[in-house]
Amino acid sequence: MSTTTHRPRTYATVTGPHATFVTLDGHTEPVAPTADEDIRHAVVRRATDEARRTGTPIELVTSGDRGEHHLLIDPAGDLSPLPTTDPDQAGDDEDLDLGPYQDIDDAIATGRGEEVREPTPQPDTLVPESAPAAESTRPTFLTPTPATATPPATGWRGLLTGLGFTVKPSPAEQQRAAARAVVSRQWAGCRTLAVVNGKGGVGKTMTTGMLAAVYAREGGGSVLAWDNNDTRGTLGWRTEQGGYDTTLRDLLPVARHLLAPEAGVSEIARFVHHQTADRYDVLRSNPELLATDQRIHADQFDVLMQVAARFYRLVIFDSGNDESAERWLRMIDSSYQLVLPTLATAESAESASLLLDALRGRDERSAALADRAVVLVTQAEPTGTAEARRIADGFTGHVRAVHTIPFDSALKAGPLRFDTLRPRTKDAWLAAAASAAEGL
Repeated sequence: MSTTTHRPRTYATVTGPHATFVTLDGHTEPVAPTADEDIRHAVVRRATDEARRTGTPIELVTSGDRGEHHLLIDPAGDLSPLPTTDPDQAGDDEDLDLGPYQDIDDAIATGRGEEVREPTPQPDTLVPESAPAAESTRPTFLTPTPATATPPATGWRGLLTGLGFTVKPSPAEQQRAAARAVVSRQWAGCRTLAVVNGKGGVGKTMTTGMLAAVYAREGGGSVLAWDNNDTRGTLGWRTEQGGYDTTLRDLLPVARHLLAPEAGVSEIARFVHHQTADRYDVLRSNPELLATDQRIHADQFDVLMQVAARFYRLVIFDSGNDESAERWLRMIDSSYQLVLPTLATAESAESASLLLDALRGRDERSAALADRAVVLVTQAEPTGTAEARRIADGFTGHVRAVHTIPFDSALKAGPLRFDTLRPRTKDAWLAAAASAAEGL
């Protein structure tokens, strides 16, 4: 009888000089090599940081244009090959090698040198053992400042508050305040959320705009809505145009400049379109061009993602309908969270369900995204509440959260403006955004 031990596993996708890295907790981030550093070395360096953080060896699974490789990386940065079938049998097969990472391992060994026997001290070990920090016995005069709920502003509670009385918020106001606290969170590093459904006309663009508005209004801006669409993406049609008539095709040629240290933080404004009231920016595609004229390849997507991660704390992808497109697949590989909008109709709900099935069969990370997805069932007409509830119940238990969005004529067509929504619709989008943010 044998017991299989599953090591912590990270992933990296390497395409040419670009790479994305998936941490142990499922977060995706671009890998930025230093000057004259090979991208594979940068990937190994990032995986070593993860091993040091956990204090245990981890498995790194790399894929991309140089094949798939399984590497064991310990906190000291040492590499050893793993078979793709059973990681716990590493070392049993003498034919295993590090493939394209062999020279990286040699460089690490050379850089370490023969005289170095101890790993580099980590921040928590830099204090000499002879001088431990003394614990103070005096009382502190400072106390943490708790988050306070916003006083009631509407109804009889708001009236009494305006007269100077202290009134406890209603349950609905408390829920609203809790949701606002979630959607206003700030993260260390850029987060990404993809709005996906293979069927057109199910509300992907509307969902992208509403989620971006909630996060930007409550969290202080720095949110990008990216029209990641080869086939006539309409996010630009339903949002304000900025001072320049530019799209992501204009951004691509200058992406390297925007990643340079001397690039100014305001230079991105030439290529995005700021939404005055809702405070987010839009990176447009060009709906007037055929798909063949604006197709984005994987390496180009990776460069654009690096630019987005430099200038924004949150990126929301409005996806196209071609699930085989390179940019669609790279979007999935680069996302922390998936949101699947569907109308209260059987056809659009089935499309969302089939996409979840396909992702669960694609690979381990895509399956995790599907399991943690948030589904939004939107009423496209004033009637149909019972059908929306039935479809929402069908998704319950198969994804992390399901929300229904009530009918609102302001979302039917025309510009997307959060202020034009009815209060009930605003609350629904706030709750949906809070559920999605929990996955970031």
